Amino acid sequence: MAEHETTLAEMTLAGDDAVVPFHVEPLDARGRAVQLGPMLDDILARHDYPEPVARLLAEMIALTVLLGTSLKFDGKFIAQTQTDGPVDLLVVDFSTPSAVRAYARFDDERIAEAEANGATSSPELLGHGILALTVDQGTHMQRYQGIVELNGTSIEEVAESYFRQSEQIPTAVKLAVAKIARRGESGFVETWRAGGLVVQFLPDAPDRMRMPDLPGGDAPDGAEEVEDTIEFDDTWLETRALVDTVEVSELTDPEVGVERLLYRLFHERGVRVFPSNPVEDDCSCSRERIQSVLDSFSEEEFAESIEDGHIHVTCEFCGETYEFDPAEFDKSTEDETGLKH
Repeated sequence: MAEHETTLAEMTLAGDDAVVPFHVEPLDARGRAVQLGPMLDDILARHDYPEPVARLLAEMIALTVLLGTSLKFDGKFIAQTQTDGPVDLLVVDFSTPSAVRAYARFDDERIAEAEANGATSSPELLGHGILALTVDQGTHMQRYQGIVELNGTSIEEVAESYFRQSEQIPTAVKLAVAKIARRGESGFVETWRAGGLVVQFLPDAPDRMRMPDLPGGDAPDGAEEVEDTIEFDDTWLETRALVDTVEVSELTDPEVGVERLLYRLFHERGVRVFPSNPVEDDCSCSRERIQSVLDSFSEEEFAESIEDGHIHVTCEFCGETYEFDPAEFDKSTEDETGLKH
C-alpha cells in the first residue's frame, strides 16, 4: 500500500498571528513568513495613530516578529529607529516565545504636512538616522546590538542591508500592510493586517556556509564568512527572483494564507514548513516593575514626579496608567510649607 502524502488542503494551516519557518533545500534558502491580524489590529487601535504612522509601525512589527521568533533562548529582541523624520522613534519589543509590544513617537504637525503633500512613504516619514537591532539574553549575558544607517531607504531595504553588511548573509525581505473592510453588526469595519517574508541564503555546504542570522538564531551553527560574490550565486538569484513576485495583496489576504503563498512561490523546488510560532499582543509592564523604577529615583526626581499628591505613570506601549501614593516609598519629600517629611 502506497504511503499517504499529505496535501496542502489537509494541512493544519497556521492562520493569523503565527510565524511559519520554512526551508527550500534545493535553493539553500531558509526563512520565515507571517500574516498578522487581530494582534496587530489591537495594538494599532489602542494607540489610534494617524494612518501613515500606523502603517509604518505595522511594518516594524512584522519585521520584528519574523526575526525575534528565530531566537533559541529566553530573552528579548528589540527593533528601534531613531531618526530626524516626522516619525522620530519606533520601538518594537519582542519577548520570547511570543509577546509583542510596540509604540511610535511622532510630530503631529509634520505628519499632517506629510499627508497633505502625499509624502507618506516609509523613507519620507523616517528621514535619516539609525535602526538598532538588539538581542538581550538576560542580566547574566552580554547584549548584542547591530546598528545600521537609515538614509532615505525603506524598512525592507535597511533590513536587507543590515544582514548583507553586518552578518554577511544575502537576505530578501518583503513587508506589506493593509486595511481591510469587513462587514460587522453595524456595517463595515476596517481592520489592520500585515504580512512579512524573510528569506536568507544559508547553504549547508562548508565551502558556501554563511554566518548565523542573529546571535542565538536558528540558522545552522558553525557557518563561516565568505566573499560577497555569493550574492550572485545562481540559486540565490533564483530565490530572489521568486520572492520579488510576491504581491502586497498576497501577504495580507487572509484567504491566501502563509502556507499557500509559500507553496505558490516554491512548489517547483519543494518547500518544507515547520511548526508555527504564535505571537500575541502582551505588554510586560506591571505595577511591581514601575515601583522598582521609582524606587531608584533620587529624592529630587521623585519629588518632581508628584502631581496633586500622587504619582501617575502611563506605559507608552499598552497605555495602562498606574497610580502611586508617595507614602508607599521610603523617600523624603517636601510639602507646601517646604518642610521635609
